[in-house]
Amino acid sequence: MYVVRLADGTLRVPQTLAGDDGRLIGNAYVEVSPGDPDYDRWLAESLTEEEWAERRRRWSAENDDLEREFLAFKAEQET
Repeated sequence: MYVVRLADGTLRVPQTLAGDDGRLIGNAYVEVSPGDPDYDRWLAESLTEEEWAERRRRWSAENDDLEREFLAFKAEQET
C-alpha cells in the first residue's frame, strides 16, 4: 500500500488494524492533513494519485510474464 497525496495536499496513509491476539482485522487509509505532526514524515514517500495509478497500470501490464511463470510452477507442483 502506498501513501497517496491528494490534490489538496491531504495524504492518505495506509493503516492496518490488528486485534489483541495479533490477527488482522482490516486495512484502511487514514487522512493526514498539512500541519499534522506526522505529515512531513509521510510526505517524503507519498505519490500523487496519477503516479499511483501509473504504478498500478504498469504493474498490471508487466505482470503477465510473472503470472505465466507462477502458473507453470504451480502446475509442476501439482503433478
